[in-house]
Amino acid sequence: MQYVAPRWLPGGNLQTIWPALYGRRVDGAPPAYRRERWATPDGDFIDVDFAIPRTVGLDPRPMLVLFHGLEGSSRSHYAEAFAGFAAARGWDFAVPHFRGCSGEINLAPRAYHSGDFEEIGWILDRFAARQVPGEASPGIVAVGVSLGGNALLRWAEEAGADAAGTVRAVASVSAPLDLAAGGAAIGTGFNRLVYTRMFLASMKPKALAKLAQYPGLFDRDTLLAARNLREFDNVFTAPLHGFRDTDDYWARGSAKPHLSAIRIPALVVNATNDPFVPASSLPRHGETGEHVTLWQPAHGGHVGFPLGRPPGHVRAMPERVGQWLAQHLSPESKPKPE
Repeated sequence: MQYVAPRWLPGGNLQTIWPALYGRRVDGAPPAYRRERWATPDGDFIDVDFAIPRTVGLDPRPMLVLFHGLEGSSRSHYAEAFAGFAAARGWDFAVPHFRGCSGEINLAPRAYHSGDFEEIGWILDRFAARQVPGEASPGIVAVGVSLGGNALLRWAEEAGADAAGTVRAVASVSAPLDLAAGGAAIGTGFNRLVYTRMFLASMKPKALAKLAQYPGLFDRDTLLAARNLREFDNVFTAPLHGFRDTDDYWARGSAKPHLSAIRIPALVVNATNDPFVPASSLPRHGETGEHVTLWQPAHGGHVGFPLGRPPGHVRAMPERVGQWLAQHLSPESKPKPE
């Protein structure tokens, strides 16, 4: 797979920011969704948005499940672009929102995190249970973007050969596979001024809403003083999800050290000019095992991959990733349990 950014949009930061704000996502109207609320085993809920099909038929359809990135949703630019790809293919498409990301604060004393593989597994099992049983099943493929990509890969690693009973293939896009390296990169210089500030502006109010639900859950003043993701994770994300501290969370949550454990087809996409994910932290060919395919183009930024004349569009990456996933939906390509 080849990708070269347009000359009018040079550099990783421009290729990250411009597509998210101005890039065309679909041809025609944005995707329409219907929402389902799923009760979780711990008494909480998640909201799942299903794209309303353009055409309705009786035959079972393949399903593409997308796990969004940090503070993302079904309205993120990449989610709508993948929805457009799925609609053109006649696939079903769904975006399960991580807890607290659907516009309503969740109920439990927790949120979501980059290594949330148990949540990913529960969600994918719910989708698999809705499929036609047996060999007639059209199959499920899944893509995770940024944080969602790392979490999806962590699930595939933990599931091993059992993952083949749930999905045919997975793909991650711009995932911070080494969370410590990504956390350091986003916490310095321009990244800290722009991206960190943007994320914290959304994450801190949600954390304070969680504190209002559960007084004493963490120290309010320490959270308000957090100036980067390391400090935020240390007071909120790590302790709420069973980690000792940020270092423990980042070490145990990172997908990179365990890629060789994956036993289903997995595509791992990272632009080497991604401002969030240092190229030096990316896995190299030969370090991942036979089931993992690496695609590391020189351009693309963080979940950008724009193409075309200004204002450009963001369909290049979903098209290439979607086509790769489609190869694994045919019956003869179905992963066999080892």
